[in-house]
Amino acid sequence: MAVISVRLNDEEEKMVAFLSAQFEKDKSSLIKYSLKEMYEDFMDNKVIDQFEEKEKESPLSFVSAEDILKTL
Repeated sequence: MAVISVRLNDEEEKMVAFLSAQFEKDKSSLIKYSLKEMYEDFMDNKVIDQFEEKEKESPLSFVSAEDILKTL
């Protein structure tokens, strides 16, 4: 397991302390949580970008509920 030391200025320390209290997490857990959230956001945006590229190549078509019912 890695240990990372992070230097924070006074303002950053206040933000971490505030968020730590709000989320009821210790500072280490809060930073891990934030890192995980940022990673998930990055991966979500990557999937969205891939979808948008595919959409440009061949746009989706939608089928109405009425058309679906007609096929039954």
